[in-house]
Amino acid sequence: MTPSTIEIVPTADDRRIARLATAAIVLTVAEAAIPLPLPGVKPGLANIVILIVLMRWGWRDAVWVALLRVFAGSLLLGQLFAPGFFLSLSGSLVSLATLGLAMHLPRRWFGPVSLSILAAFAHIGGQLMLARLWLVPHDGVFYLVPVFAAAATIFGLINGLVASKLLARLTPRSA
Repeated sequence: MTPSTIEIVPTADDRRIARLATAAIVLTVAEAAIPLPLPGVKPGLANIVILIVLMRWGWRDAVWVALLRVFAGSLLLGQLFAPGFFLSLSGSLVSLATLGLAMHLPRRWFGPVSLSILAAFAHIGGQLMLARLWLVPHDGVFYLVPVFAAAATIFGLINGLVASKLLARLTPRSA
């Protein structure tokens, strides 16, 4: 019997997505070291990378980077398949779906900052819905909406401004 091997050759796109996902994962792990005032209130620094990918290379690449970030970040932090993983995954999926729809809105009014704020609200909405359906089967979880909405507004604005500045500095060659 002849041994057979299958060789998978990564493309330039694969390498770019891997580099960008690595940057998002590093930010996720670094963010885990930041003390949080409230559980679940995080700046979402990795979303800066995902916004840049979305604006520069499109929704498909942003999905790859976001999902790789969720899985690898959870694995590195020891939370794979823990409730925090599922909350992160649900927030990311709802956020990606929202960004997928929002990409069809006029770019004149919907740039990185407004997309970041929309994504932040979608992310927290997805997390709250999963928490309500699975972890806290009581409507009391929705008392946290004002706190999370304020955090989504502030961090969405900051992340969007940072992504906008970085996008302005990126040249086609440095991408």
